[in-house]
Amino acid sequence: MDSIPTPRTNHALLRLPSPIGRLELTADAGGILTLSIETNGQLPLDATAETPSPVLQRAAEQLDEYFAGTRQTFDLPVHLTRGTEFQRSVWARLATLKFGDVISYGALGSEIGRVGSGRAIGGAVGANPVPIIIGCHRVLATSGQITGYSAGQGITTKAWLLDHEKIAHR
Repeated sequence: MDSIPTPRTNHALLRLPSPIGRLELTADAGGILTLSIETNGQLPLDATAETPSPVLQRAAEQLDEYFAGTRQTFDLPVHLTRGTEFQRSVWARLATLKFGDVISYGALGSEIGRVGSGRAIGGAVGANPVPIIIGCHRVLATSGQITGYSAGQGITTKAWLLDHEKIAHR
């Protein structure tokens, strides 16, 4: 979420409205690379012309269905080209969480063999390049408290996504 995609001629780009602000998706031939949520009226590639692709059109349809409450899983190719091995291990575990599931930072660390590395887990969760599709919003403190969110309008955006999935939080 905190890495800004670099526009390339071989990357497709599509924007769409959502209840949490405009979304911007990029993809290459392998699948979706990034999903950015508008922050303070801005998207990372606002100045770049859209270049839709079939995979991005499919993603837009599935995201619309998710926000309408008629889709709970995404059937989209995601191409995670960036990130460390550690980050990719966190994202792989996040990808297994289903609609309405929740996990704590500590439990996530334990499950990937990194007990006691809550801060590093939080950093990897925050670096997820495809939020919503890989549900990083489903990670909370052990107490159920929202401790942060690096996309969109931060905690407000995360709270909306949690409420949408009926996940209890504080």
